[in-house]
Amino acid sequence: MSGNSFGTLYCVTSFGESHGPAYGGVVDGCPPGLELSAHDIQAELDRRKPGSSRHVTQRRETDTIEILSGVYEGRTTGTAIGFLIRNEDQRSKDYSAIAEKFRPGHADYTYWQKYGIRDARGGGRASARETVVRVAAGAIAKKWLRERYGVQVRGYLAELGQHKIAFKSWNDVSANPFFAPNAQRVAQLEKIMDELRESGDSCGARVNVVGTGVPVGWGEPVYGRLDADIAAAMMSINAVKGVEIGAGFACIGQKGSEHGDEMTPQGFASNNNGGVLGGISTGQDVAVSIALKPTSSIRLPRRTIDVRGNATTIETTGRHDPCVGIRATPIAEAMLACVLMDHALRHRAQCADVTPPTQGRKPQ
Repeated sequence: MSGNSFGTLYCVTSFGESHGPAYGGVVDGCPPGLELSAHDIQAELDRRKPGSSRHVTQRRETDTIEILSGVYEGRTTGTAIGFLIRNEDQRSKDYSAIAEKFRPGHADYTYWQKYGIRDARGGGRASARETVVRVAAGAIAKKWLRERYGVQVRGYLAELGQHKIAFKSWNDVSANPFFAPNAQRVAQLEKIMDELRESGDSCGARVNVVGTGVPVGWGEPVYGRLDADIAAAMMSINAVKGVEIGAGFACIGQKGSEHGDEMTPQGFASNNNGGVLGGISTGQDVAVSIALKPTSSIRLPRRTIDVRGNATTIETTGRHDPCVGIRATPIAEAMLACVLMDHALRHRAQCADVTPPTQGRKPQ
């Protein structure tokens, strides 16, 4: 199976299945000299791991990372960083009843048609558990970006189903299992999820992620545009069906006089462009929003077909998130961090000696 790697200079490769022995990854291209320990990565993995609240899948995984290579005496060596995260709580028998049926909205049918074989245990390679590798790679990228350029990547839940969540404080985001930026809404969100779980159904979500401190100049002007690579990275996350950069689809209703970000000697007057113009960062916040579809694995009976093409119905048992968007914030952060680091390295390789004629935000 191809398509297991992404990135140009900061390249990430993942392997593993939901009910296999482990997930693993290789990060190739991290510069040498970065202080890095398992603890640095584990902190991010703990934000994403299952079983963290009653509102997500109750699969119990410690997601403990083992660094296998690329780090010596607490610092990266510049060689490939290999790591392993073992699966500890598989229940493959939960999927025996649906091994010959296709779950609507899931990748079962497309995998079967493309490869002629599929791992039905938890979705196999299509499982959202694969994102544990991305979060590990993103943890490395986050630390390097922060220490080298002062870039910070943060995200939050902006909508749960039909319920919008107004941003109040970054401090609130880390204080609840929803990554909600408004602590006053948490009780309502818990009620929504309890009712949803009881009904056996699921809902979608919107997650916003922001990169602050990004210098001007990252990205390529035609192919390899920063916003195009961000969009591709976000669309590669399980269940993501839409990506917006800056104003996104709201620009349809804007006039040019509203959307075009005016400039002053003090900086841009607005950020409808989401921190990217012509595929290149402007020095503003890089602002991204993703839409995640409702969880496809639900208990309610649905019409489908089996592997022989016969009509049947299906009810998915097992342990699933009623809303995959609840745990998506660390994943979206990781993907943005990986893309930003990739472009930081690409910019450094070609344009490190360029002195901008109009001074803007520059690397430290």
